[in-house]
Amino acid sequence: MRQFLAAALVAAMTTAAHAQVSDDVVRIGVLTDLSSWGRDNSGPGSVEAAKMAVEEFGPTVLGKPIEIISADHQMKTDVGVQVVRGWFDNGKVDAVVDIPNSGIAIAVHNMVRERNKIALLSGPGASSLTDELCSPNTVHFAYDTYALSKVTASAVIKEGGKSWFFVTADYAFGQQLEKDATRFINEMGGKVLGSVKHPTNTADFSSFALQAQSSKADVVAFANAGQDTDNSIKQSGEFGLVQGGQKLVGLLMFDTDVHAIGLNAAQGTYMTTASYWNMDEKTRAWSKKFYARANVMPTMIQTGVYGSVLHYLKAIQAAGTDDPKAVMAKMRELPIEDTFVHGGKLREDGRVIRDMYLAKVKKPSESKEPWDYLDIVKTVKGEDAYRPVSESKCPLLKK
Repeated sequence: MRQFLAAALVAAMTTAAHAQVSDDVVRIGVLTDLSSWGRDNSGPGSVEAAKMAVEEFGPTVLGKPIEIISADHQMKTDVGVQVVRGWFDNGKVDAVVDIPNSGIAIAVHNMVRERNKIALLSGPGASSLTDELCSPNTVHFAYDTYALSKVTASAVIKEGGKSWFFVTADYAFGQQLEKDATRFINEMGGKVLGSVKHPTNTADFSSFALQAQSSKADVVAFANAGQDTDNSIKQSGEFGLVQGGQKLVGLLMFDTDVHAIGLNAAQGTYMTTASYWNMDEKTRAWSKKFYARANVMPTMIQTGVYGSVLHYLKAIQAAGTDDPKAVMAKMRELPIEDTFVHGGKLREDGRVIRDMYLAKVKKPSESKEPWDYLDIVKTVKGEDAYRPVSESKCPLLKK
């Protein structure tokens, strides 16, 4: 009889725990770019990274299955919003992941707050997401314009790059990146001589390269992403900017960009990254598994998708429920530990505080194997890379 009662109690407790998972499935939607200029840096690789996180965690959480679905936002805000609305209204999606393109991310970030869901962002860079626009339902996992600008600009100015000219993508991310970089350039005694805006997915950068060249700035900084970065750096090289003594800086560059540009054109370029595949034995092992599935080495967006999904699942397990408020509380409480992040912390404003890395693209003669593109010049502690609480406009940090 006692054994029967004990078994019944265990069964009841198990049923109660299972009941804490809404709709009996933890469903995660990867909203990414599968067809436009950000595809290589996120895209199918982000979907695979999310699946790898589930495989590492286990097929279930609190006894319930974990499902990964995905959709292409096509770099269009209306498309992205429509997809997520459908996911929430009809698809029973609990969390939205990735979202390269800051304009789309901001729109979804606002919807997530209204619908009491969770956004795990590794694709967008706009630092406003955890500043004046901060939300208790958003995690900004991989990088932002504040950290990219601060780490890169500080290094280049110390090397003598005092005067700057920007070639900037004309949308929220590019504008925020130029704004943040300008601040650090001015604070360190540098000067911005000018800038030019370009539409996204531009093929011909010749006029922009010529304007940058005629500025005679020490540094030409590209505040753009994806194929726009690739094309702008390639064409600037063709117009002889580097031969003329100007430094080229990619304020947001990925391993995939270096791969597309080639070491001959990209060598010597400074960039800041939240992860690199070739850091240690564990990152190499994980990245080789990823490569077998995606045919590229992972970018910091893709490792961010992996890390954010893994941390989310750990938080559900620890909370005993997938209720967004309880899960977000556990995500802030638990240290962030995965293959690429050690001792990370989720702040109240949604910003993940993690180490960032200043890297320099190798010369062709220095590369020892395929995808061996970067020298890690400096590790910058998260506390030094990201916006300090004292500067934040986020009301969640004022409590």
